[in-house]
Amino acid sequence: MKGKFITFEGGEAVGKSTQISRLARHLVDNNIDVVTTREPGGSAGAEIMRHILKTGAARAMGLDDFGEALLFAAARADHVDVTIRPALESGQWVLCDRFVDSTRVYQGTSGKLTKHVLDRLEHVATAGLMPDLTLLLDLRADIGIARAKTRREATNEVTDRFEAEDLKIQEKWRQTYLDIARKNRKRFEVIDASRSIDNIGIEIWSVVKNRYIENQFSKVKD
Repeated sequence: MKGKFITFEGGEAVGKSTQISRLARHLVDNNIDVVTTREPGGSAGAEIMRHILKTGAARAMGLDDFGEALLFAAARADHVDVTIRPALESGQWVLCDRFVDSTRVYQGTSGKLTKHVLDRLEHVATAGLMPDLTLLLDLRADIGIARAKTRREATNEVTDRFEAEDLKIQEKWRQTYLDIARKNRKRFEVIDASRSIDNIGIEIWSVVKNRYIENQFSKVKD
């Protein structure tokens, strides 16, 4: 049986990695093999491209929006080919921190790339692979920026290219995510990420359990 492909989307500091770990534990407790991964990255080649993109080196090299989108597409193609598709075909479930919707948001809102260009890049990079479910962790941009600042101060992280954008741009990204979710209601579940980690995790597990688990297993471990 082919595995399920679940992606997590949202702005900065919405808690995606925390909730991916929580969901993975629930799935393992229910005897489901899980692969957790991320974008950009998730394979050896894609991780190299991640460094270039997240540090801003791509911009420093002179790459414009199109060049950056090409680099994201190349990283995604390797990620899908090396990590995601083989895992799904072996029956494992894949939980991924960001996927195609991030490209639509971060590269698509500048107005410099047409929908046609993004569609073609997506098709080439994924060969038609799309998530079964996308969990959008929604949070006001000002709260996300404050959370990211607190995290950086606690861990001495360097601000990445996307966290460094101003409030107006980050709120625009948030609204673009919500617009994509409205247009893809069957695939998306919008999760209020302003609540506690536990409450968010409970809702995510409920969504996944109701969609996929309870119909396949007589007993479900919470």
